[in-house]
Amino acid sequence: MGRFSGSSQRIRLCAEREGLPPILVVQAGPGFPLLHEVKKFQQRLNLEKDFMVSYWDQRGCGIASRQDAKSVSLQQQLDDLRAVLHWLKNETGQTVIAFGISLGATLALQASEYERDSVRAVVAISPDAHTASSDAAAVSSFLRAQSIIAKNRRLSAKLMKLGDPPYTTPAAFQLRASLLADLGGIERGKKFNALLRETLLGLIGTYGFLGMAKAMRNMNLIQRKLLPQLASLDLFTDPPRLLMPVHYIFGEQDPLIPAEIVKQLPEAITSPEKTVILISNAGYMVHFDQPEVVRSIFLSARHEK
Repeated sequence: MGRFSGSSQRIRLCAEREGLPPILVVQAGPGFPLLHEVKKFQQRLNLEKDFMVSYWDQRGCGIASRQDAKSVSLQQQLDDLRAVLHWLKNETGQTVIAFGISLGATLALQASEYERDSVRAVVAISPDAHTASSDAAAVSSFLRAQSIIAKNRRLSAKLMKLGDPPYTTPAAFQLRASLLADLGGIERGKKFNALLRETLLGLIGTYGFLGMAKAMRNMNLIQRKLLPQLASLDLFTDPPRLLMPVHYIFGEQDPLIPAEIVKQLPEAITSPEKTVILISNAGYMVHFDQPEVVRSIFLSARHEK
């Protein structure tokens, strides 16, 4: 537990031994907790063997107070991340590898521009870069095409209910997520109900039944606050300028990130060294679909200074 910018936030530090270089996991979002997924990260990636991994429930997530959930904004998330990076660097005496996922990768890229003395490298999994392009790719290019190819009336009906982007309410955001998951675009081999069941069981195991209800409430509160802000997200307007290596990782079967963003985003963000990896047989959650490939990137990043 730590206090950052007036908010109590939970961080779980895990490592096989002392002195290992630190990783900070910046979770996908908006509003998603992380501590309930620690076991999944450990089973898939096994990063604790070579790193001290910091799992962070961001402001308002998990069993945080309603007040904290209501205080969330994109700017506040960025400020919190900068504070946590600075704290972790001071705690360990070592610079941090920022491990960002989806919106967490976006925030990691932005925060690292200002926390140059705290961040060793950024590993960015499926970063959100341009919401309008992602919505167009997910809905127009993927979901509608799938409904036509498969002549799937049920999917067509759900798409009519979803409507056109932007998706600025929790109901619309979650409906779109369920459609993408059912078609294998989020985590390969798992449909939405399986992912939801896994999430609920993880939340109960971590926070208890009442804590699970609170975590779901907080997720909806945060999404109501952040989704309207995310509708205009555009990293290309003012791209970060970084002084550390950046490793971009995308899934080849990711319906949310079109090919032009995979190409253009690393070109737009200044950094002294960058790698861009497009992984086959992987959707949006690349680190769960192809953990060994992602783990190898961390092992390489460990030696960067």
